[in-house]
Amino acid sequence: MSFTIQNALIPVDSGYETTDVQVADNCISAIAPNLSPVGTIIDGKNKLLLPGFVNAHTHSSEMWQRGIIPPLPLELWLAELYDFTPLDPEQVYLSALGTAVETLLSGGTSVVDHLVLIPGQELETIAAAVRAYQEIGIRAFIGPLIQDESLTAGMPAGEGGIEHAAYIRSTKATLELMEAAIKEFHNPEKDVNILLAPTGIQLCSDALFEGCIDLGDRYNLCLHAHLLETCAQKQLAQEKYGCSAVEHLQEIGFLSPRTSLAHCVWLDNDDIAIMAETKSTVVHNPLSNLRLGSGIAPILKYRQAGVNVSFGCDGAASNDSQDLLEAIKIGSILHNITDLDYRHWITPRQSVEMASLGGAKGLNLAEEMGSLTVGKKADFVLYDLTSLSLLPRTEPIGLLILGRPTNAVDSVWVNGKQIVAEGKVKTIDVDDLRRQLFDRSEWSSKRQSPMLGEIESHYRQVMKLPGYS
Repeated sequence: MSFTIQNALIPVDSGYETTDVQVADNCISAIAPNLSPVGTIIDGKNKLLLPGFVNAHTHSSEMWQRGIIPPLPLELWLAELYDFTPLDPEQVYLSALGTAVETLLSGGTSVVDHLVLIPGQELETIAAAVRAYQEIGIRAFIGPLIQDESLTAGMPAGEGGIEHAAYIRSTKATLELMEAAIKEFHNPEKDVNILLAPTGIQLCSDALFEGCIDLGDRYNLCLHAHLLETCAQKQLAQEKYGCSAVEHLQEIGFLSPRTSLAHCVWLDNDDIAIMAETKSTVVHNPLSNLRLGSGIAPILKYRQAGVNVSFGCDGAASNDSQDLLEAIKIGSILHNITDLDYRHWITPRQSVEMASLGGAKGLNLAEEMGSLTVGKKADFVLYDLTSLSLLPRTEPIGLLILGRPTNAVDSVWVNGKQIVAEGKVKTIDVDDLRRQLFDRSEWSSKRQSPMLGEIESHYRQVMKLPGYS
């Protein structure tokens, strides 16, 4: 498949230039003005061409609960989430499609899905997400969310302690499940990649982390996990290890250039130095961090220390959307209040690089994607610069990142295949998806979470909040 985009605007060091971009064999073959047309001709006039963004951390199945979970910190929010997790692979399929559509229409060409598994139907869950992502054509990185400790283990024990039920699956069985998933579903040639993705230090034993490291080494896969999303997790790490979570993960060998870590809100300067030394990637999820009261990640410190940073939407019940442009905007300007030195603030161009090349680095694919470079994969997006939300004409990337773009994505290509044209997803019937999401759900404003009632008092006690009993 070959095509030529003519007269598109692309960013260059000195500003912008109008040029042609040619694609052959799914890769960028030439970038220059006035190229002799090859294959299908695409009109790029009055359009901005950028590399595709990576939605570097989300949980697709949370779409079924967006908008309904009340304002709660993560540890209590999870109780609400777990008590009402979808138990039907068809729901997983539909919410993966929905996640992909929203990602594509906000500039994303890749998604990292930290996929919640249905107990007893784990491989069926993964298969449902794989089917969705392959049908729509987005580049997918699926990290089945695994743990070997029960939910209450994710909270500090405090002085009173708390009893934990045994988890539903042993560490050995979980690692066997992951190896089976790798053998069945890992297929980069078809844009489906499996990651080893323990949920985090709060719900995983060292044996599970070490098993994931081993599988990652054997199959050359990337690692992904949550890291120090909340203050409670920082306290828990001290209880479990007697040191910081980052120090412990470095000690057991989990941190590397093939490792991306979501949130990273509660890291100190020594932790940041370790992240830089190990070349691990931070995935910034600003909207969920605000929604759950987790805190503001020290992103400017990460960047100054040389740590690679990318952006994620996080799950659609803690955000509650999959609008990458919104996450990038908030995740950039939020930090203007954390450092008085405006020279450290993130510029719109830096935001674009973080969302594209930063995301690719976190997946160990910086040589293959993440920039408009000859030889790299044709994963890119055309934005319509005549869209009302990108007018009047001033600074194109500034309008895109600092504004509130609506209906600005004109076309999207993934691996050289056009997925979106004239603002519409071509590969699936989005109207049918809307109908199914509507018909399989119902309006609901009141529900009771049994688990929340069981653990709230302990949470308030260990976090020293008033009124616990």
